[in-house]
Amino acid sequence: MTNKITTNWIGGMQFESDNPSGKTVVMDTDVEGSTERFGLSPKAMMLSSLAGCSGLDVVSVLEKMKVDDYTFKMEVEGELTSEHPKYYHKVTVDYHFYGANLSESKINKAVSLSVDKYCGVMEMFRKFATVKTNIHLHAVNS
Repeated sequence: MTNKITTNWIGGMQFESDNPSGKTVVMDTDVEGSTERFGLSPKAMMLSSLAGCSGLDVVSVLEKMKVDDYTFKMEVEGELTSEHPKYYHKVTVDYHFYGANLSESKINKAVSLSVDKYCGVMEMFRKFATVKTNIHLHAVNS
């Protein structure tokens, strides 16, 4: 399978990129002397892609396991190298689950399947970064 995108310069430091789904995203970066941003940073968007890829896997696996009484978020932190070209060399993915009766074994299995088997973005990150994952269960009274 091949994916193709088109990215157009729309002025200043802004670019708009399409996606095979037909959706678009605006990207930009910090401009000296300005605090205004119109889009997402390309490097930070890589971290969002990692979270999105793994999150889709986790939710899909939990759905197949009939787990549905939870909320879920991910926090991803990437450390850039200090020399150019700057890239993420250390990445930490924290999986946070909230619920009254969380199944630790099912959640651990779902995250493990994503991290070790299904998430292609995770595998790509491993080619250039050390990736650490943590699972946090937060009991919430129903």
